[in-house]
Amino acid sequence: MKFYFPDSQDLVSPTYDFINDEYSPYRVRQRDDVYAHQAVTPIPYDGILVSKAVVDGSMKGAGKYSSPQRERFYRLGVRNFFRLPETCSTIGDCGAFNYIDEERPPYEVDEVLDFYGRCGFDAGISIDHIIFGYIPQGSDTEPDAAWINRQQISLELAEDFITAIRASGARFEPVGAAQGWGPHSYAHSVQELQKMGYRRIALGGMVPLKSHEILACLRAIDAIRTPDTELHLLGINRVDSMEQFARHGVTSFDSTSAFRQAFMDDRNNYHTATDSYTAIRVPQVDGNPQLKRLILSGSVSQAHAITAERACLRALREFDREETPLEEVLTALETYESLVLGSKKKSYLEYYERTLSDAPWRTCPCALCDQHGVEIVIFRGSERNKRRGFHNLTVLEAKMRSLTFG
Repeated sequence: MKFYFPDSQDLVSPTYDFINDEYSPYRVRQRDDVYAHQAVTPIPYDGILVSKAVVDGSMKGAGKYSSPQRERFYRLGVRNFFRLPETCSTIGDCGAFNYIDEERPPYEVDEVLDFYGRCGFDAGISIDHIIFGYIPQGSDTEPDAAWINRQQISLELAEDFITAIRASGARFEPVGAAQGWGPHSYAHSVQELQKMGYRRIALGGMVPLKSHEILACLRAIDAIRTPDTELHLLGINRVDSMEQFARHGVTSFDSTSAFRQAFMDDRNNYHTATDSYTAIRVPQVDGNPQLKRLILSGSVSQAHAITAERACLRALREFDREETPLEEVLTALETYESLVLGSKKKSYLEYYERTLSDAPWRTCPCALCDQHGVEIVIFRGSERNKRRGFHNLTVLEAKMRSLTFG
């Protein structure tokens, strides 16, 4: 089972100064900053997935790449741009989430073919149009006409895509995108893609589905899937179900969830093999919009806020060196939290107490936890938050390695 990490230009600076919260004046982002596969060992994924919409932009506007980054990506190609080791493979897609509200995908087959070919991808997924809806097997509910239309668009573009690949002699592996709204419709898409000649098929639009619904679709696909057809799950990370998915032909998946939970989830920010912990929020005084408003309104003293912020960081670092008791750290955190959150929002202190009592970073084998200590569980700025996300990827990699795919 291969795990692909979707790119969104997530890098960290090896020279970032955590004590003063500042970058080196000599730092050049693209030259000096590192990706997860450079920051931790073993490499926490088997490859990366890059979306055309992330690189080139889409109907929603500019992508994640600046103009110089985009030019460099096309000039260097995907492998050199990401400084990928030989063991990592690459797959491209169009980023259908970025044009979900449009009647048709904004890309033509020729330009997608050019993107995959020029940038040297190992595999490329046909243009698709996401269907967000699910009808269980046996239901009398009729699918929305727009769903049927989107499925047909996806199949027509997939046929044009593989035809163009054969005509051009492109060297990357074609991956057909299957869209559906239930077991029967997904099976129909896969069957049609197999007739076109696809032997690797990506199942899209399944992110909102529960694991048992995904399994129902996979069982329906099994009835028509040829033995040599491999399935990829787009945007899905269900480690507990991966062994079951594998029995139904799934050989790869991609997801950012483990990474994004580090800074997007309310509580489950730091993962371990058996648990998850809440990161300790110590926002920067000049970087927290709510606190800045309170300071500008005169409700909070800026000097008081800065003092409380520094007290939290000092207490956390002293705690990590076993120089300050847990109670004093929690007192400092409570003081600063009351300024940041005010009286109306819920407190995180009980979760912080658990995180600090267990101190999971002290026993974590990953290089980032060993290097940065308590900084890895401080919710504060992208350098700490993304490192925690990279840590979460190492935990996912270890979990995947422990599974058995018979």
